[in-house]
Amino acid sequence: MAFESQDHAKAYWKENLRLMLKLLTVWFVVSFGFGIILVDVLNNITFFGFKLGFWFAQQGAIYTFIVLIFIYIKQMNKLDRKYKVEEE
Repeated sequence: MAFESQDHAKAYWKENLRLMLKLLTVWFVVSFGFGIILVDVLNNITFFGFKLGFWFAQQGAIYTFIVLIFIYIKQMNKLDRKYKVEEE
């Protein structure tokens, strides 16, 4: 990656870290919050015949993580184009 300037590189990495922090926060809330902390509350709701807290702990966190990967890919491609550091 060749950046136009040091400030350009800092801005790129600042946006990259901000994106990662947002996505990791979503992942944490879904996997730890819904799957562990709020499991008793969520288990009062059924989802496809399963208690929702159980479903988040077993399947929901995995599905969320996969979606977050695709969101990260899309957003990083957009960020790379913005800062003109696309892969060739």
